Amino acid sequence: MTATIALVDDDRNILTSVTVALEAEGFHVRTYPDGDKALTALSEKPADLAVLDIKMPRMDGMELLRRLREVTDMPVIFLTSKDDEIDELLGLKMGADDYVGKPFSQRLLIERIRAVLRRVEAAKARGEDDGKDDEAERTLVRGKLTLDPLRHRVTWDGKEVTLTVTEFLILEALAQRPGHVKSRDQLMDAAYSDDVYVDDRTIDSHIKRLRKKFRAVDPEFKAIETLYGVGYRYRES
Repeated sequence: MTATIALVDDDRNILTSVTVALEAEGFHVRTYPDGDKALTALSEKPADLAVLDIKMPRMDGMELLRRLREVTDMPVIFLTSKDDEIDELLGLKMGADDYVGKPFSQRLLIERIRAVLRRVEAAKARGEDDGKDDEAERTLVRGKLTLDPLRHRVTWDGKEVTLTVTEFLILEALAQRPGHVKSRDQLMDAAYSDDVYVDDRTIDSHIKRLRKKFRAVDPEFKAIETLYGVGYRYRES
């Protein structure tokens, strides 16, 4: 079944261009120019996924997400200023599934939408039949690190660390084989599909953000090591 995507942004140029791109990929699209209209419509009939701009007049994306979470667990991706890490962190803690920084590549946004939808569908499929033993087997524990793919949950020494979909996939790729080096190309393959172009600096940026988030709960965090000219590896302590 074709997924329905809700776009909420006060910039009509973004609504139009992203709608064209999504429809070309086979998605159904519903657009809303402000948070008020989106809240009414999506509370009555949620989409399969919503893309929300954070900076909107009257009702911003944060408030819209807060109120939507009272009535639906519909997955949400935020559009936010590229360097606004406060918005990113608050949005993720409030229940957003990922974020894409403006200005953004439409191809990258589409890939993030697909990644979130795949994760949600996989979680639903596993949740229908899984028992506690199955869930425990899928949880990845590496020293102080615990990764729960079913719930997209990460903890370090018992403290929760909030990650985007991309960051989660990169960390999972590293932690699956502690001590083994992953090149930037291998990490790109883990986090992005073949039709999305990202350069080496994108992976470096994600690694930097990962370290920053883990050091916020443990200033001594050193589990992600850089091997200059080669790549990265996870060191299990």
